[in-house]
Amino acid sequence: MACEMQTIRVELGERSYSIDIGAALLSRAHEILRGAWSHFPAAPHAVLITDHHVAPLFADPLANQLTTHGWRISTFVVPAGESSKALAAVGRLWEDLLACGADRHSVVLAVGGGVVGDLAGFVAATYTRGIPLIQVPTTLLAQVDSSVGGKVGINLPGSKNMVGAFWQPRYVLIDTETLRTLPEREYRAGLAEVVKYGVIMDEDLFAYLETHLDFIQRRDPEVMQHIVTRCCRLKADVVEIDEREETGRRAILNYGHTFGHALEALTGYDQLLHGEAVAMGMDAAARLAVALGRWDAACWQRQRRLLEALGLPQRWPQVDLPQVMQVMQHDKKSAQGALRLILPSRLGHVELVRDVEPSLIHRVMRECQDPSSASPAARS
Repeated sequence: MACEMQTIRVELGERSYSIDIGAALLSRAHEILRGAWSHFPAAPHAVLITDHHVAPLFADPLANQLTTHGWRISTFVVPAGESSKALAAVGRLWEDLLACGADRHSVVLAVGGGVVGDLAGFVAATYTRGIPLIQVPTTLLAQVDSSVGGKVGINLPGSKNMVGAFWQPRYVLIDTETLRTLPEREYRAGLAEVVKYGVIMDEDLFAYLETHLDFIQRRDPEVMQHIVTRCCRLKADVVEIDEREETGRRAILNYGHTFGHALEALTGYDQLLHGEAVAMGMDAAARLAVALGRWDAACWQRQRRLLEALGLPQRWPQVDLPQVMQVMQHDKKSAQGALRLILPSRLGHVELVRDVEPSLIHRVMRECQDPSSASPAARS
């Protein structure tokens, strides 16, 4: 039985928008889009940005459907993968938008995973100083996290997401049936962000994941719609309080990301999927929290067991640890080179922690590369 479509509202005053979540929504996207956003002109012009994996699966059928209903569609396809989140790709897309006649009455449709959403969103935020953006995330990671909240941007060679903007979408359309086509590795990588929400905000969600592992493994439609809807609601709650990271509340969404982003950068953005790096980063952050006496070792072990059951890696690659420290000092949460880390204090709650002794961070990172060494729980 198909699940009913669920709607989440992100309340941001004049920038408020809806997130619609359900199965087979792309098959009636024209109807849904018309109903969701009343500002479309009679004959909309959409700049559809996607990657070469997603194009034949979802973007091309969507473009054909919208064209049939009177839209003018300009489609641009970028290479799949993190390498597309770069200034060179942005420059090419700016030129493409200029050539196809895009203006402030056009709308950018980002159809794909987190890379496409971040890249297309940044293009939308900057072309003619901003044109409307609609997110159509097709990966689990994008559906539960990156498509919601308005963070868009690109990478620098040594630092992830260092150049960007806050540019809220006008609407987010999530078709959970797209999860059926995800390669297993990408699907599991998206689950890291789901676990993150359980640790930082929702102990009940964490327990739900533990007790629904079989359903998650087989991508049960009802369970996945519940998970995606819950994660979107949790992120919306944070964004409504701290849209532009001015109070510190939104920083909790980066649990595991300070370590993870450094690992991605030092492995060239081509060895680890984002969710895999986040899983490694969450283990490091949890180990550090236990070593500091901030978190119970039993909770850390629950996190480890859940990540392992979901097929997510936790052991770090053999990267140079002093380089990891150096990259982390350029993290956006750092202040004048001093690290500020998101660490758990109990399941469902994390805090921004300053002034952690660098030697302890280094010791924990060494354990992450060699888990057979002494655990933080064994330290006095």
